Amino acid sequence: MVVTTFIFASQDGLSRHLAEAANTPMIVMIRYWFFALFVISIARRQKGSIRAAAATSQPLVQAFRGALLALEIMVMVLAFVYLGLVESHAVFAVYPLLIGALSGPVLGEKVGWRRWTAIAVGFVGVIIILQPGSSVFSPYAAIPFLAALMFAVYGLLNRYVARLDDTATSFFWTGVVGAIVSTAIGVFYWEPLQGWDWALMLLLCITGAAGHYTMIKAYEVAEASAIQPFAYLQLVFASAIGLTIFGETLRINVIVGAGLIIAAGLFTFWRERVRRKQN
Repeated sequence: MVVTTFIFASQDGLSRHLAEAANTPMIVMIRYWFFALFVISIARRQKGSIRAAAATSQPLVQAFRGALLALEIMVMVLAFVYLGLVESHAVFAVYPLLIGALSGPVLGEKVGWRRWTAIAVGFVGVIIILQPGSSVFSPYAAIPFLAALMFAVYGLLNRYVARLDDTATSFFWTGVVGAIVSTAIGVFYWEPLQGWDWALMLLLCITGAAGHYTMIKAYEVAEASAIQPFAYLQLVFASAIGLTIFGETLRINVIVGAGLIIAAGLFTFWRERVRRKQN
């Protein structure tokens, strides 16, 4: 999982550079082409055929979650361009808390007062990062929060479809629908990349497949609740890339806000493990 977070953070750095060199929709489109091929190959190997991999009793939900992820990636890459890696990931770290807040109305799960308190603390962290009352507040600061909200809904839909479909089927729909949606948008923004940017684009595609491969392997050998807290390392790695390569700065309010969000998120994971053991 540590390797996975490092790969995804590197992918975010590449996405930011390429989106600045060209444009976000085209970069996400090409990335999804490669990802779709990877997903189809995995699905065929695990299910025996594309037809078997695509078989589902809930195609509309599967298609919606695949489209939602593609759009979320576009929104997040835009956040990298306008805000940088450090602040974007600091705000995006709130998504596990959003999943907790939405799990009640969406999935009918019980959310106790402790988790609601942690969610409230996490939102205080977001407010500290965004500084909405300051004279320098930018509306672009809301972009990573929108991405976090979209990713939280995607995460809840993953739980929903898992009741009837296995991982291979959901993975197949994620890649194929995402490729269709990103192509429908990105084809209108096509422009040639320059020089080494094509090599970086290839590296972006490879890291995308590699990151999902290592993540799958992580979930094969450990429980999700045990390794999910390590996902916060992506914030650390992405911040290091932003500071060293892109010359970003790390403001005090971002450190304090991100600390509150991570602490609240880790508490939420801990409470979930305690509740499962009690049940």
